[in-house]
Amino acid sequence: MSLFGFVAAGLIPFRGPHSSAVARRLGTAMCQEPKARLFRLSPPASNGSTVRQETQTDDSEILRCTAKALKDSHVVAVPTDTIYGLACLAQNAEAVRKIYEVKERNGQKPLAICVGEIRDIYQYCKVKVKEELLHDLLPGPVTLVFERSEELNPSLNPFTSLVGVRIPDHAFLRRLCQMCGEPLALTSANISSQTSTVEVQEFQELWSKLAVVVDGGPIGDQTRQGSTVIDLSVLGKYRIIRPGCPQI
Repeated sequence: MSLFGFVAAGLIPFRGPHSSAVARRLGTAMCQEPKARLFRLSPPASNGSTVRQETQTDDSEILRCTAKALKDSHVVAVPTDTIYGLACLAQNAEAVRKIYEVKERNGQKPLAICVGEIRDIYQYCKVKVKEELLHDLLPGPVTLVFERSEELNPSLNPFTSLVGVRIPDHAFLRRLCQMCGEPLALTSANISSQTSTVEVQEFQELWSKLAVVVDGGPIGDQTRQGSTVIDLSVLGKYRIIRPGCPQI
């Protein structure tokens, strides 16, 4: 069944206002820009398994370095299942401020959060749909909008009672969320209003403002569409806020 079929089952439309990649480290030298460290993920083999060219120590180190940068209040660039993203710790007010500065983004535009497991959604969102629907949609290229809970950082999107949440179909990013132990704030890796990026070289002008750049290779089919955004905040209803990635 398509995503829209899953959502529509038992809900009424309303109107209103790469996966399984395992990290490997190719180098730890500083990038040409003075701050960012560049890491590259191993590509999947032709049979869908992961190409392992380095040891588990290296796999762990790339996660450790990225998680440490996040816990030190920095902004990092990461691949997702749709486009490249910028991430910081959603519960860290200083980091949230930085991610807006990096993107040159209007402070009235909200950030989504990214978690590693479906159970994590319940801590930060007031969920009004059956858990089976969440399992049908996630992990995947969708952002689900719910009413936010009191556990979520009040300085994140303070102008709205809602929050979008993602669980990307991308093993590295999900493991990163789990290692951090809290949600990431996630937005596209570009200057606000510019074209979305599907390769790290396309946002190289941002590297000097980042602590880590994780290169997962080219993403998607070059459509450069982000996730499909679905509002599930009203009991028994749904609204497609933004059609997105055609992988759905």
